Amino acid sequence: MIIRIIGSGLLGASLGLALTRMGRTVQLDDASELAAGLAQDLGAGKLAGPDSAEPDLIIVATPPETVADIVAEQLARFPHALVTDVASAKAQIYRSLTDKVGAAELSRYAGVHPMAGRERSGALAADADLFTGRPFVICPHPHSGKPVLRLVRELATDLGALPLTMAADAHDDAVARVSHMPQLVSSLLAARLEEADAGELDLAGQGLRDVTRLAGSDARLWSSIIAANTGPVRRVLSELHDDLTDLIAGLGQMQEEGDYRGISRVASVMTRGNAGAARIPGKHGGAQIRYAQIIVLVPDRPGELGRLLTDTGRIGVNIEDLTLEHSPSQPVGRAIMSVAPAQALPLTEGLEKLGWRIAANGEQLV
Repeated sequence: MIIRIIGSGLLGASLGLALTRMGRTVQLDDASELAAGLAQDLGAGKLAGPDSAEPDLIIVATPPETVADIVAEQLARFPHALVTDVASAKAQIYRSLTDKVGAAELSRYAGVHPMAGRERSGALAADADLFTGRPFVICPHPHSGKPVLRLVRELATDLGALPLTMAADAHDDAVARVSHMPQLVSSLLAARLEEADAGELDLAGQGLRDVTRLAGSDARLWSSIIAANTGPVRRVLSELHDDLTDLIAGLGQMQEEGDYRGISRVASVMTRGNAGAARIPGKHGGAQIRYAQIIVLVPDRPGELGRLLTDTGRIGVNIEDLTLEHSPSQPVGRAIMSVAPAQALPLTEGLEKLGWRIAANGEQLV
């Protein structure tokens, strides 16, 4: 099978790396010869040219605002090829396509959205394993033919992803809530730090780093992603706005009126947050499980983290999750290891015998 990938950014180059590793013939096409050349140099495929063979599958991995035009162009240019795109919003693309191509051509198209990404963009951030274990949403439309639906499902399986089928509108509503809103909220919060005093930022802990991690994402790319899904994103942000307005009113009630019954509004936000967080799927997509959490102090020297993991393996304990915290001004980092509750004591005692300092242990949901 010959696969042509149009767009050599993070997703396009990652797809190329993964498919090339499988032995597929991958052709790379990009408006930027420099970007396509870089993806080729990284091993994501070979540059497509005028004499290249006609592809069997075309994957459009360009910014959302260009996808519909490129899909329409490819359907017309290659009358036997099946076409998909990996844009993160689907309904607007399909509506635009219905004005550009007929039902017969649309039968060779189905949009998909691999729920995978990183804060960094471009081919240099590409990873052949980017899609492994990640949801891979397939959005059929009324004209989608069985061949293209079968092929994109096979693509998801070959990538090690988890294929899911959703209507385009339902998909867009879902990603507005679980992907697009978190990105914007993270950016809004990080923006409040622009004028913070250096002394204030010295107090920052892992919590702030966790909730602002997404704020490092590519601003131009995310602006186009949000622009392609404005309706659902606006609805979700309006819900958030209502909650925030109510919370501010509760704080004002306490500050200005001395009426501490307003604390119930704060408690309501926290309680609803607890309930919402508990609904996020845990390991392997199942229900969240309580694990014991062991915090180990790790000297800030080369090889120390590797030694900790090796020692944990020697003790015979499996790490379910691992988080690292580090402050530049401190000579040690904190490795937070989540393990099965029954393994907490053996791990703690074993590591202490090997000279490791245990800062704390507790319980968390994973």
